[in-house]
Amino acid sequence: MQKHNYAVMLAGGIGSRFWPVSRSRLPKQFLDILGIGKSLMQTTYERLLSSFPADKIFVITNEAYHAIAKKQLPDIKDENLLLEPARKNTAPGIAYACHKILSIDTNSSVVITPSDHVILKEDEYAKTLQQALKVVEKRDIIITLGIRPTRPDTGYGYIQYIEDKEDAGVFKVKTFVEKPPLDIATTFFLSGDFLWNAGIFISNVRTLLNAYHHYLPEVNDTFKEIKKVYNTPGEKEFVSKAFSMCPNVSIDTAIMEKAKNVSVIPAQFGWSDLGTWASLYEQYEKDYLGNAVSGKNVMTYDSTNCMVMVPEKKMVVLQGLDEYIVVDTEEVLLICRKDQEQELKQIVADLKRKKRDRFL
Repeated sequence: MQKHNYAVMLAGGIGSRFWPVSRSRLPKQFLDILGIGKSLMQTTYERLLSSFPADKIFVITNEAYHAIAKKQLPDIKDENLLLEPARKNTAPGIAYACHKILSIDTNSSVVITPSDHVILKEDEYAKTLQQALKVVEKRDIIITLGIRPTRPDTGYGYIQYIEDKEDAGVFKVKTFVEKPPLDIATTFFLSGDFLWNAGIFISNVRTLLNAYHHYLPEVNDTFKEIKKVYNTPGEKEFVSKAFSMCPNVSIDTAIMEKAKNVSVIPAQFGWSDLGTWASLYEQYEKDYLGNAVSGKNVMTYDSTNCMVMVPEKKMVVLQGLDEYIVVDTEEVLLICRKDQEQELKQIVADLKRKKRDRFL
């Protein structure tokens, strides 16, 4: 029943692939990166409000972002804002949220979603969530949402699926493939048997925690043991101890890739994970030469198909650039070929290695 449905929004990442705009002190989920007057987290929260009452939406973020999250979501209750004391990827935080929800409602089902994705067709998105929630009410399966690829892309995980005759529009997951090289991504795209992994999961909470019990028992047992302190003054202290004992692992690696009861719903609701500058370029309006520009004082000469994001008051002139990313912040200037932006991960790693943390 709908009264047993909850949502968990993941908002603790640092968005390093959007460096230098996304920084550790203010990651991309808290930024108005689309220039619409709202952060990605705010738009995601508003989208969820169309399907869930506010008291059934939980937000997971790092303790360092507590003040930012409260400022951007001023109406969220303190008990619905779950603070991670350490960065341990997604699996521990989701286990925390699910055990807390189970302590409130033993018949609960949950939608787990990132906070920094773009969804253009919100009505279709809501219909897909309701479809999935109805299925997990009656079946002990974990559903992930898959997006039909529009091109070979090495920045996404892929899902291979096969027929499932129990529910129309729901398919069994055969395998997950994490960010393949271009030749394999091309094969997947041409085959028609693969979907992009949107990172949105729907499950009955007991079903999901049963998967944790089998594949990540140390994490499951840790958060299960402290169920009596949820929504009490002792919760923060116990959660801090729990996270100190958890491995750094994603739910994809720890659960989804191992569980045998995972299904997928192919969906088309105008999705982008905004995981790269190239994906942001696709969302922006372009000029007649294909340049996507954020900044009021940008002049281009013989420049085409560039992604440009610069301060409003700064005059920036581009001459002779094709397929480049140009991003200027108060402390960092990035000039990078669009087809080489995967190197940003190495650049960020190099900055860490050289102890240039103030630029991260």
